[in-house]
Amino acid sequence: MVVSINTATDKAADSGADATSATMVFGMRLLLATSALLTLFVAPADLGFNTAIGATIFFSYALHSAVLYLAARLHRNPFWHGRTVYWLDLGWYALMVYFSGGNNSFFIPFFFFVILTTSFQWGFDEGARISLASALLLTATALAVNPHTDPAHLLVRATFVLALGYMIAYWGGMGIAQRRRLGLLRHVSRLFNPRFGVAQTLTSLLEQTREFYKASNCILLMREDEEANWLLRSVSALQTGGSATVARMSSAAAAPLLAFPPLQKVIYNEPLHARLPWSGEASTLNTDSGRWEPLDPAHCVQLADLFDGRAFISAPVPLRKGEGRIYVVSNRQRFARSDASFLAQVLGQAFPVIENIALLDGMATDAAFRERQKIARDLHDTTIQPYIGLRHALTAMRNSASTDNPLLADLDKLIAMSGEVIVDMRDFARNVRKNDGTGEPELMTALRRQARQIREFYGIDLELRLMPDVAISDRLAAEVFQIVNEGMSNIRKHTRARVGAVTLSSVDGNLRIDIDNENPDGACADFRPGSIAERASALGGKVDITRPAGGTRVRVSIPL
Repeated sequence: MVVSINTATDKAADSGADATSATMVFGMRLLLATSALLTLFVAPADLGFNTAIGATIFFSYALHSAVLYLAARLHRNPFWHGRTVYWLDLGWYALMVYFSGGNNSFFIPFFFFVILTTSFQWGFDEGARISLASALLLTATALAVNPHTDPAHLLVRATFVLALGYMIAYWGGMGIAQRRRLGLLRHVSRLFNPRFGVAQTLTSLLEQTREFYKASNCILLMREDEEANWLLRSVSALQTGGSATVARMSSAAAAPLLAFPPLQKVIYNEPLHARLPWSGEASTLNTDSGRWEPLDPAHCVQLADLFDGRAFISAPVPLRKGEGRIYVVSNRQRFARSDASFLAQVLGQAFPVIENIALLDGMATDAAFRERQKIARDLHDTTIQPYIGLRHALTAMRNSASTDNPLLADLDKLIAMSGEVIVDMRDFARNVRKNDGTGEPELMTALRRQARQIREFYGIDLELRLMPDVAISDRLAAEVFQIVNEGMSNIRKHTRARVGAVTLSSVDGNLRIDIDNENPDGACADFRPGSIAERASALGGKVDITRPAGGTRVRVSIPL
């Protein structure tokens, strides 16, 4: 799928940006370590210590920083960019403060380097932990150096580190949250490909939303009009392959999910403990006043039990025709009010495009229906009618011939054959006109025709297998036909195989196309089918080459 390619590209770009940022941070660490080391020579008396252990600490930290900088530039090992490195920095700075005067140390501002880097890389939680640890270590080292230190002076410094650290952690967390939200909006804007249809687009949207909120379930309930049944579509963290569960529901069955006002956003967080009811939240955003107002938690508790979750957010689906509501459910983390507002923003950007895809689907279906009608009429006027005239002429010739004419048997045979052709062509025209989908899929009909031609002209027997759980849209079928046709042509052009097989199946939310052929000359050299690989890549898929016993298999996997 196109979104897979874009997502992979974005991840690669983000990875490169993260590596560049980490290298910059490690360079700044080395600069701080070097400046601290230089103070040993520039103003050793001002550091407040004369022990060799203190000098060793400064030299060791400088060496530590240099090693980390070189390792970060030469290797992509996750350890060098992980959180452990910054907690080690915290320990180094505590030792440096201890050996340089405690509460009067020049190196207390070094704690803010760790707070800044962790906050803007890992968010508020990690930044807050580092800030609290920094304040505690500063207090501990100051008291260890001088148990009689001025408590007011120490309190001000520790409080300053804690307060400023908290603010930095908050700003860092906000920055990360905004980048993630912009990333989701960017991915959602690239998510839509009319080739895959509305159903697969909705599933991809729900899965992206679930992953963004780190939720356990994402549930979409919608219908086109008041007369239609509700369609429930859900994705879960327990499902593999990004597949969705789809079910139709009556209005009575869907009523518990539609108890909230139709245009309002809702948030619910379960209380932390039964004795702390104030720690929970059940609120709805009043669209008139723009303020969050308390909501009766009883129904929210019932919904949370129904979803098997501890918290959820909900927003209405902005449909031009119809109505709907989405739920994002979590059984571990809590939601913020801004999460519900952003969910509505995502839906506001996504669903107009989805409705356009539905409109394109309808237009394509109508155009195909009109084209089938035209083809059926053309078949009747340009092909069936001449055959009928031919049969009438043959019948007239048969009636005018004498009983002893030696051509009577041949004429009877021609009349019978023309009648069979007329019946077959009428059936074909009727099927083209109706196309009710009860027969074999058109994709398999076209592939069987190609396989038959290859068998007749080149003597290669190709078996076609379609697993019953495979459902392919018309637009994707056109691409699949080109891939399989190219695979069958490759067997003919590049091998001496006389037997092959093509299998279409659905595995873990992916369409799997296996193109197999025998190897009468033994194992072949490594190769990569360029045309097939390009088509698969354009659909967000991949190509794998394997060599089962006595043959070669080209496996194409395309996400559905």
